[in-house]
Parts: sequence; C-alpha cells; structure tokens
Amino acid sequence: MQAQFARQQTGEWVEGTGIIVRLFTADDDGHAENRHQRFVLNLQNGQTLLVAHNIEVAALVPAGIGDRIRFRGIYEWNDEGGSLHWTHRDPFRNEVAGYLDFRGKKYE
Repeated sequence: MQAQFARQQTGEWVEGTGIIVRLFTADDDGHAENRHQRFVLNLQNGQTLLVAHNIEVAALVPAGIGDRIRFRGIYEWNDEGGSLHWTHRDPFRNEVAGYLDFRGKKYE
C-alpha cells in the first residue's frame, strides 16, 4: 500500500497486516443495511489505514486496540493514509472476497 499511497491510487485490491490503534462506533450512513465496523490500523511502514468492514455482509470482528489484523480489501487513497473497504465476500458472487483475519479466523 505504500506505493498506492505515494501515487495517490485508489480502487486497487491490497493485502497486509496492521495493529489496531483506534476504534470507532459502528456507522450506518443513515441506512440500517449499510452498517460498518470501523477502526484504524497502524501498518509496519508507519502509514495508517481506516478500515470500514461491512457488518451486514460479514461478522463483526471481536478485536480491540493493540490487536493484529491481516486484511484483504480495496484501497481508497486519502491524505491521511487511506481507507480500506470490501473486506467481505461479494454478496452477488461477482468479485473475489476480501477479508479480515483475526487470530486465524477469517471474517468475510
């Protein structure tokens, strides 16, 4: 993701690992069918990444600050480090699944 951040790229599939440094309450963007678990990861290169994990499609990850998360999802650039979404299976089965892996269990 360091390369995508440097080039300000967006919409690319990425994989990596990070440590949770901040938790947010679940949001719903005003729509109950669009609830997301949100947290910030600190990556090994010092970059931060906001994760928006759709908990209407995938299960809530029971992780907290200091926990390590492995991920696969779509990266969206922003000047604060970027955000990650599509960390779940495709409900329409058109895309390869993203995921969050916590303690060896995949949440997709």
